[in-house]
Amino acid sequence: MSLRQVGNLLGFLATAAMLGFAYYLQFARELIPCPLCIFERVITAALGLVFLAALLQHPRRWGRYVYSLLVMIVAAIGVFVSARHLYIQHLPAGQAPVCGASLDTMIRHLPPWEWIRLVLHGSGECSRISFTLLGLSLPGWVMVSMIGLGFFGIWVNSRR
Repeated sequence: MSLRQVGNLLGFLATAAMLGFAYYLQFARELIPCPLCIFERVITAALGLVFLAALLQHPRRWGRYVYSLLVMIVAAIGVFVSARHLYIQHLPAGQAPVCGASLDTMIRHLPPWEWIRLVLHGSGECSRISFTLLGLSLPGWVMVSMIGLGFFGIWVNSRR
């Protein structure tokens, strides 16, 4: 295995571990994810799929840069969503958005651009901090992970 393949495998395993921990918190610790948490999970899974595709295809020449670009785009979206989540969590009391419809209801009854806008606007359940690790809430860890995996993925996939 080349260094690029090992790096993509590590990136894929890191995203799988992140998702595994999220599902552990949901099912073993009974922490219900808010709509922004679900978006962060989808983005994490998308980043994992980019790493997996790069591992399986092992592209040469310009294909390496395509995967570097894909990693950068998906990780940047993850940073944006987790930053928005952190912003909502740190709003002063009384300024947090009120609870709205569930994500499932929004998806069933609204066009995609509308429910994406509503989720990114935030809701009351997104402002709650129900778990911290070393002083960071889960969106903080997602942001740190997306930044780290983004730079790592760009570095490992742009190598010869």
